[in-house]
Amino acid sequence: MSTTVPRGFRFEQTIPYDTPESLDELQGPTTGTVRVRPHINTSPDPVYNLAEPSQQWSLYSAVVRDGLPSEQTAILNRGMLLALWPELNLPARCRAIWEDKFPELAELSRSRAS
Repeated sequence: MSTTVPRGFRFEQTIPYDTPESLDELQGPTTGTVRVRPHINTSPDPVYNLAEPSQQWSLYSAVVRDGLPSEQTAILNRGMLLALWPELNLPARCRAIWEDKFPELAELSRSRAS
């Protein structure tokens, strides 16, 4: 049996991206360290130190992109997400899904672009 891939098919368009119900649910820590599960980061010791700005950026990019809603609410902090949002390394479709659901994130992206 032969299967053909439709013209124009892009795998990236099939990746599911989860979101929490509300940004107000994001009550994660703002200090200390955070360990994530392997589907978020496959490194041998996936621990992030929130005192390091580069690790905040890496953690938030990974959890927004690959975290389940329950992980997003436990790990992400609303204030920190808003501060980091314009700079996060996210696939365009992931960013669009979050910004469609949470217009205040879209506004942060527009403000940065101006």
